Amino acid sequence: MAGKPVLHYFDGRGRMEPIRWLLAAAGVEFEEKFLKTRDDLARLRSDGSLMFQQVPMVEIDGMKLVQTKAILNYIASKYNLYGKDMKERAIIDMYTEGVADLEIMILYYPHMPPEEKEASLAKIKEQTRNRYFPAFEKVLKSHGQDYLIGNRLSRADIALVELLYHVEELDPGVVDNFPLLKALRSRVSNLPTVKKFL
Repeated sequence: MAGKPVLHYFDGRGRMEPIRWLLAAAGVEFEEKFLKTRDDLARLRSDGSLMFQQVPMVEIDGMKLVQTKAILNYIASKYNLYGKDMKERAIIDMYTEGVADLEIMILYYPHMPPEEKEASLAKIKEQTRNRYFPAFEKVLKSHGQDYLIGNRLSRADIALVELLYHVEELDPGVVDNFPLLKALRSRVSNLPTVKKFL
């Protein structure tokens, strides 16, 4: 039996956070090795651990995986959170790419020059309220089931719930206008493994 996955990243959410969420939802315990200095990152680069010289990197099943999407796809496949067939995987990918489009705006927001922050926040709020959240609310309404892909938890649900938390940090109460998303957040957040993670 392989040991716990080891996550290599800075001591922050960033691009490692969706990986943490997915492992937590799968009930997988993991270790974290935070990069605290430039030397920590240089060491990983020099020992050949980072194919593209960047993190996140996850050691799992004898591999050193880099690239967030590749890591997420592997974990989702391994722990049965990636649909039952190719059609469901394609839909899950479509949903997670939609989440990623909004998530990237949120990831970059704290690092923007001060003079650009107000406009960026306004765009995030507008896109959230008028484009992304309505689309996901419509999906849930269209089939009336518990999760985005019927009644089965998937990588897409986990990514979306993580996004809901991030958006509410910038736009408190926004989820209140989307009752099905609010219910999904509660459903996923109350899964025992996710609750423990949170």
